[in-house]
Amino acid sequence: MLDFGRSDDARVQAQLDRLSALSVPQGRLGLETIRALMERLDNPHRKLPPVFHVAGTNGKGSVCAFLRTMLEADGKRVHVTTSPHLVRYNERIRIAGDLISDEELAETLKEVLDKGEDLAPSFFEVTIAAAFLAFSRTPANACVVEVGLGGRFDATNVLEPDAVAACGIAALGIDHERFLLAPEDGVPTEPIARIAFEKAGIAKPGVPLVTIANAYPLEAEAVIEGVADRLGAKHCNAYLSASGKTYVDGDGDLTLLPASIPGAHQAQNAALAAAMLRHQSKLSVTDEAIIAGVAEAKWPARLQRLSEGPLTAFASSGAVWLDGGHNPSAGSAIAEFFKGPLHLIIGMIANKDANAITEPLGDRVESLTVVPVPGHDSHPAEAFGQDARAATDLQDALLNIPCDDYPVLIAGSLYLAGEALKLNDEIPT
Repeated sequence: MLDFGRSDDARVQAQLDRLSALSVPQGRLGLETIRALMERLDNPHRKLPPVFHVAGTNGKGSVCAFLRTMLEADGKRVHVTTSPHLVRYNERIRIAGDLISDEELAETLKEVLDKGEDLAPSFFEVTIAAAFLAFSRTPANACVVEVGLGGRFDATNVLEPDAVAACGIAALGIDHERFLLAPEDGVPTEPIARIAFEKAGIAKPGVPLVTIANAYPLEAEAVIEGVADRLGAKHCNAYLSASGKTYVDGDGDLTLLPASIPGAHQAQNAALAAAMLRHQSKLSVTDEAIIAGVAEAKWPARLQRLSEGPLTAFASSGAVWLDGGHNPSAGSAIAEFFKGPLHLIIGMIANKDANAITEPLGDRVESLTVVPVPGHDSHPAEAFGQDARAATDLQDALLNIPCDDYPVLIAGSLYLAGEALKLNDEIPT
């Protein structure tokens, strides 16, 4: 089930209702529809400032956040499109630093939907078309574009080589198997190699394709190198020193400030963003701006400590943390961050691996409370073992956490994370 979003603005809601009425393409692969839609809109994807295009299973949103703050620290105006949204659909489209206004969003979605109605585009194709159309109408110095799903057939891959400054691939893992591992002739059959193949599909002739050195399984690295060679991309690596604090390349080392987004893995994401900026040639960015941007980035619902608010007021235990992670790779990153005991409140979409978060945490979980994910089919408490307790919602879950000093982690779904942010009055801006 897709989350089409709700809006307090009637003009926006009217267009979101139209989005929700779109049929979801079953088994349709390819870029033909998004290309046809772009043509009807006078090809806005060819009128963008230099684009930084980011794929990956985990971390691509954080890479986009680092790219944005690095570029803005250099005085650049930056357009950004990321997905999914957490609370408001507007979060998907940021124009020259600010979330798209309700008025512009309503008008842009209407224009895209009117012109493409008979093409039967998907939700994401309409979203990307609207983002690129809005970007093309406001001057900026750069665009940061996050892949939605996969890469090779993702709607963002309508971008052409002339528009792209650099492509990057964040951490890889197994997720969205139904789509990314669908049987197809002439593609890798080993799962992680196939995932790498799909992500590397954003590579462009003559454009740097930046990866994280020593971060992928060997079979995935080999596939990425093969795709880069076949497509004529300039394959480059982002290197970190053994300490994890210094980015290294031929232009000189950069000692990065501690990342403002929690988690040791964020050093790799920051290094990937730095490498994408350093290996491209379409615009200049100072080393000082790259370093400053690492310390300024924000990315909600990724190991985010919630502030005092209406939701956290229900907690009698320690600090309340939030993470939208929902696959084994995310679970490993969470387990690396939380070294001691914690209380886990989890809600997971039914088609996700119920053990993805709990298994890496192991015996650190002092209590396990399972909540539904609003508006989505989700795993029941019994899917998490005999020690799991069901709660009706997040408030109920927090009220029944044991009174001690252990932290509370809400995790398992970005949709659940969005609900937590909304209930705690921490709506992303």
